Amino acid sequence: MHPRLRFDQHALGLALVAVLPPIAATLVLLWAGDYSAKVRWTVALLLVATSAAALAALRQHIVSPLQTLANLVAALREDDFSIRGRSSAAGDPLGDVMTEVNALAETLHEQRLGAVEATALLRTVMEQIDVAVFAFDPERRLQLVNRTGERLLGRPAEQLLRHTAETLGLDAWFGEVRGVIALDLPGGTGRWDVRRTTFRLGGQRHELLVVSDVSRPLREEERQAWQRLIRVIGHELGNSLGPIKSIAGSLDALVQRDPPPADLADDLRRGLQVIGSRADALGRFTAAYARLARLPPPRLAPVVLKPLLQRVAGLETRVPVSVRPGPDVTVSADGDQLEQLLINLLKNAAEATLETGGTGGVVVGWQRTARGVDLWVDDDGPGPPKTANLFVPFFTTKAGGSGIGLVLCRQIAEAHGGAITLDAGVGGVGCRATLTLPI
Repeated sequence: MHPRLRFDQHALGLALVAVLPPIAATLVLLWAGDYSAKVRWTVALLLVATSAAALAALRQHIVSPLQTLANLVAALREDDFSIRGRSSAAGDPLGDVMTEVNALAETLHEQRLGAVEATALLRTVMEQIDVAVFAFDPERRLQLVNRTGERLLGRPAEQLLRHTAETLGLDAWFGEVRGVIALDLPGGTGRWDVRRTTFRLGGQRHELLVVSDVSRPLREEERQAWQRLIRVIGHELGNSLGPIKSIAGSLDALVQRDPPPADLADDLRRGLQVIGSRADALGRFTAAYARLARLPPPRLAPVVLKPLLQRVAGLETRVPVSVRPGPDVTVSADGDQLEQLLINLLKNAAEATLETGGTGGVVVGWQRTARGVDLWVDDDGPGPPKTANLFVPFFTTKAGGSGIGLVLCRQIAEAHGGAITLDAGVGGVGCRATLTLPI
């Protein structure tokens, strides 16, 4: 089997096939005609020399540009984008190829610069963020770790890369670990949020672990919660203990007067009534706090919404309450807690309607949504207060209010995987309280 000819050899062979017949015909005519030997050999040598020169020039004209293109493509393969080919006139097929290769080199150069800049930016971000990042190959060998990850494991990257997760003591992170967990690591002990995902590199599946320390944010949130709680408790205690101390001092002065005043008994009675009233207020405050803190987890069971809403609506007698018809919906919920939530919302709606003397009463309804089901309570009152503290424990805008009704409602809603919102009513009149529950 003959080896296949190269491209330049094949082109040269085709050229020979094209020029040999006319040369042979010319030589035959020369030797057949009445020409001298000198003329015959001179013309023959001239034809051979001219043909050889033409074939050599043809080979050079074909091979040289192809070698240039090969060098350009090889440079691109080696990520060298500085070499360019000389373009020919427009419309020349070979010149068009050279122009396109040059354009390809320019495009690849720009893309390479963009990739390098993006990689540098990503590396900078990874080094600056306060989140540990680990990337593992299919054999769970560590391939990438940022500076926070180094601090977390207590060793530099040189001592961590290419080691398996088991060797590094991280194999437990590849189980069913999700969310916030307690970890004891060389770089710190506390609560950490562990997230795991996968990505493909070189066609192979890799795993990415992102670990963030949530101890400090949680402690800060806890500190702020305690500050709010102490501020509210201090305010309530001050409101009650101040009058009690003042009245107790006044009564003590009255008792020590000699002779005692004629209306001493009446003064003592009124003072003790004020002290008792303030003591009852403190008792209600502590009972409300205990109720909020002792809310048990919901006991889920199927609950049909329509009879529940009709039953709760019948408990409010101060204002008319109408129930809008809705679809038949059954949710998984704690019936008692859900009823308590709706009672609180209806109570607030009724008080808001009475405050403005609204004639529209209270309207209750429900509807299916993409998220689940929305239960809403509309009132004809002044609308939701313009404050961000509506769901802050013990914050109230009502005289004599406890400030736990809405907080308790939200706690029950979130325990059921739902949410509660307060918005302006339909047409900007009144207020709409919406409870969203999953089905």
